[in-house]
Amino acid sequence: MVLYPLRFKPIFQQYLWGGRRLGTELNKPIGDGPTYAESWEIVDHGKDQSHVQFGEYAGKSLGEMVRDHGECLLGRETAADIQKETRPTNLRNRFPLLFKFLDACQNLSVQVHPDDRMGMTLIPPDLGKTEAWVVLDTIPGAKIYAGLKSGVDENILRKAIEEAAAEEVLHSFEPGIGDCVFIPAGTVHALGKGLLIGEIQQCSNTTFRLYDWGRVDTDGNSRELHIEAGISATDFLRGPVHPQIPSRLDGIAECLLECKEFSMKRLTLAADLNWTPNEIELSSYSPVNRFRLLVVLSGEISLPDDPAGQPLGKAETVLIPASMENVTVQYSRTTELLLIS
Repeated sequence: MVLYPLRFKPIFQQYLWGGRRLGTELNKPIGDGPTYAESWEIVDHGKDQSHVQFGEYAGKSLGEMVRDHGECLLGRETAADIQKETRPTNLRNRFPLLFKFLDACQNLSVQVHPDDRMGMTLIPPDLGKTEAWVVLDTIPGAKIYAGLKSGVDENILRKAIEEAAAEEVLHSFEPGIGDCVFIPAGTVHALGKGLLIGEIQQCSNTTFRLYDWGRVDTDGNSRELHIEAGISATDFLRGPVHPQIPSRLDGIAECLLECKEFSMKRLTLAADLNWTPNEIELSSYSPVNRFRLLVVLSGEISLPDDPAGQPLGKAETVLIPASMENVTVQYSRTTELLLIS
């Protein structure tokens, strides 16, 4: 069977730090609650599964698509990597990335994620979690906490946590809209109140919470901390983290980030009203024989063979199978995209 651009139903997560902007700003069909924190757009992690929305494969989970169409969906190299016998059984044939939107209506906990080596020792095993953020919106004074200040070691961090002063040992800055921040596994970090974020990460859901700002839930309970595991996961050689400096590729694309887990480019498509349709070839900006994720930040696009029968709009995400090597992206107004592979 021939694969086509795959759109998935988002999965919404409610946490005490969430808000309403997934609905009001990103047009997500959230419910009535006040704490919608995350919209998982692409996920294949145990019971957390994206499901295809349209076309012949409607209703299929991403996990099923990976198992049934591995190389055609992912590309030869990625498909071979996720099938290695050296991987624990529960990590084989898993889509390697997770993309989500986050609404930080309150500060997130100060946290850290394990790397792949530590992830393999967990019960059950999990991947490490290297991630990157793109700032979609912010309020005045909103902060990103990313990395420890220079000279902070284990003893200083422990003391700061014990004295409820973790903020004092964290590097922080006020980001601008469009900033990209790279958070390798082992980096202590937190999103501050007022940020709306797009996040790409390894497909892991392991988080070690070091500090939670002294808050409690609606029942008066504090959330669990994981100080010993978090200290073990922390890379104390990694100092302050700053926004990425984009590398301009041409008049359309800039590279935000390249790491061993993923790459991310931002494409700005300026529509020429005297030329219809406006279009680009995606292969000009993405690797051959590998899947690609497209995330619309603004504007809208149309794709060939898309069974949805409608353009892809703001905050919508699509998975382009590796077997679709030449994909023409059409647009009728100025549009901004993330291209992740």
